[in-house]
Amino acid sequence: MRVISASRRTDIPAFYSRWLLNRIRAGFCHWLNPFASQVYRVSLAPEDCLALVFWTRNPQPLLAHLDFLRREGFRFYFQLTITGYPRPIESHTPPLEEAIASFRRLSQLVGPERVFWRYDPILLGDLTPERYHVERFDRISGELAGYTRRCYFSFVDLYGKAVRNLGKAGREHGVALVGQPAPDARLDLVRRLRDLAARRDITLHACCEPALAVEGIQRAHCVDADVVRTLWADAAPDSRPALALRAAPTRKGCGCVESADVGAYDTCVFGCAYCYATNSREAALARLRAHDPDDSILCRPESLRGVDLQSIERPLGGVASPDPGLFA
Repeated sequence: MRVISASRRTDIPAFYSRWLLNRIRAGFCHWLNPFASQVYRVSLAPEDCLALVFWTRNPQPLLAHLDFLRREGFRFYFQLTITGYPRPIESHTPPLEEAIASFRRLSQLVGPERVFWRYDPILLGDLTPERYHVERFDRISGELAGYTRRCYFSFVDLYGKAVRNLGKAGREHGVALVGQPAPDARLDLVRRLRDLAARRDITLHACCEPALAVEGIQRAHCVDADVVRTLWADAAPDSRPALALRAAPTRKGCGCVESADVGAYDTCVFGCAYCYATNSREAALARLRAHDPDDSILCRPESLRGVDLQSIERPLGGVASPDPGLFA
């Protein structure tokens, strides 16, 4: 059994829910290793799945299907991002009010212990100085009080594509979208966010920021063995699976355990200028238009057009998730 991540690389609930549901009904999907171009078969049978971890900014397309997932025997939780940045930074994300309403609705359906808020990444620049983050975090955390117990955060990682896209967006709008805050400034900001979160019974979790996991701020394990364990708490003792999940960091400072990510790069069309997983929104739009929800693979490259993937598939073993920094 393994944890299925859906997905760090793209927003499957927002854009590819139909594909995922089709693959769950089929019992498997294919995943293309972006380094070696090898095709792997990933079982999506309930008996092979410890948990589904959904990463999204818009869970709405999946909400009507949560009962189906439960009936099929799946256990799941959500990492739901709400930052509410200005449009030069997040050009096509859901409006803040809509995102908050979706979060609340999801929490009502699955419980606040299974929906975690991501205020991620923190971007300091002309449009988003420290004061902006304090005010925005105060508002969002107040709206989510009682609907979640955790908030995950990190500061933006300036991979090559993020630098290019933030620079391009900044030039278009005549502003500097990103700076490099000193370590003391980062710590001061997160302490202020921690105090705001604490008023709403929300605990901060530092994602890939171990130096900031201090003074009431916990180190994040976004794919978290303890959370997966709670998902199985209602199962009969003799039917609970062994949770011998090894640590499998996806980048420096990551605290996650092993999972199989079934997403693909360059397929999310929200257009966030800081995104490490998408080179450009235009490229992602082209892939979305070419996407076939009935295919076994989320994004089929030209080199595999017309190929029977089952004839070339490999069983998924201990395939580590690629370090996104290698895609800079």
